[in-house]
Amino acid sequence: MKHFLSAKDIDSLEALLQMASALKKAPQKFKNAGEGKTLGLLFFNNSLRTRLSTQKAAFNLGLHCMTMNFGNEGWALEFEDGTIMDQGKAEHIKEAAQVVSQYCDIMGVRAFASMTDKQKDEAELVINGFKKYATIPVLNMESSTGHPLQALADMITISENSEKKRPKVVLSWAPHPKALPQAVANSFAEMMQLYKEVDFSITHPKGYELNPEITKNIPISHDQEEALKEADFVYVKNWSTYTPYGEVLSKDKNWMITPEKLGHAKFMHCLPVRRNVVVADSVLDSDQSLVIEQANNRTFAAQVVLQKMLENL
Repeated sequence: MKHFLSAKDIDSLEALLQMASALKKAPQKFKNAGEGKTLGLLFFNNSLRTRLSTQKAAFNLGLHCMTMNFGNEGWALEFEDGTIMDQGKAEHIKEAAQVVSQYCDIMGVRAFASMTDKQKDEAELVINGFKKYATIPVLNMESSTGHPLQALADMITISENSEKKRPKVVLSWAPHPKALPQAVANSFAEMMQLYKEVDFSITHPKGYELNPEITKNIPISHDQEEALKEADFVYVKNWSTYTPYGEVLSKDKNWMITPEKLGHAKFMHCLPVRRNVVVADSVLDSDQSLVIEQANNRTFAAQVVLQKMLENL
């Protein structure tokens, strides 16, 4: 594995799941794999689970880890080619990526969507800019359109908790006061399509369709309660509209997940989550909630990916 930018970079999901299962039993089995190597983590947006879990994964592999928050520590970067840099941005991605490549052996990048310009967001100017100009592997820690590390952790969680050969998994939209990116939902949908032994569908209000290139083979329902019937796993996430882009068309509180809707299913969410907006306290605090387990699996998702990247250095 050279880069890990999306679920498409996974050669064998089953192999990664088996690796993760083994690593959970012996997290430091490969503690010398990253000896003498450095992982650089570049954050253009806030993080709790992604930052700490990726650092923990690096430590388990013997990697040194350097972290930089561009929001308040680094120069403002320019990503467009041919730009006359006479405004607020002091450094171009061309130089920045090459410089970081001299200090690190693997680079992780986290940069959210603007939610205002679909064309630029889908071009993934930040993470693709680093991939283009860096001379080292690049790890996606959430980009404008995807969060594959989260989706891999989700898949680990489902594989560990499934009691059926072919579980029913439903991705449900939920209300939220802000316009949020589609990144988590996109990557979860992509990961589900890699995992053949699953009955997967999406439910959301009309107008909240995701990128049709991602969901073209996935059943979609606008009736949440009907979609959730007999589900084994219910993954809940808000996202804003794809067309028109980045808007909040509905804050319908009836889409919040309650015990009655969840039934006997396991509840999943990537966190952070707004209690009693996205999901009722009684669900989040119940034994059916897997959110803390999901967060723990973020470490092992990052660790298996970093290990595969180290193998190619």
